[in-house]
Amino acid sequence: ARNWALSKARNRGYGPRRIELELRAKGIVQRVIRDVIRETLDQYDEKVQARRLLTKRFHSENFRDARTLRRAAAFLQRRGYSNRVISDLLRISIEEE
Repeated sequence: ARNWALSKARNRGYGPRRIELELRAKGIVQRVIRDVIRETLDQYDEKVQARRLLTKRFHSENFRDARTLRRAAAFLQRRGYSNRVISDLLRISIEEE
């Protein structure tokens, strides 16, 4: 479970929520899931990973456009990032433009 979670976080850009849901679907015990997520998050910074994904997916799009902003937020939510991280990132991206 630990290797799977780390692989998904690094290679696919999955956030903690997505990792938790998929491990739960695989039948992993909640205690193990909690430990795996804690260890996985120690390996990388959630906000840095989410920014990398956002840059890769929406490289030159304008986040002042409401449609693009909704698409970016939905994309990060599907990847399993928290609403706090998403709002912080998108607010920073808008301010940078």
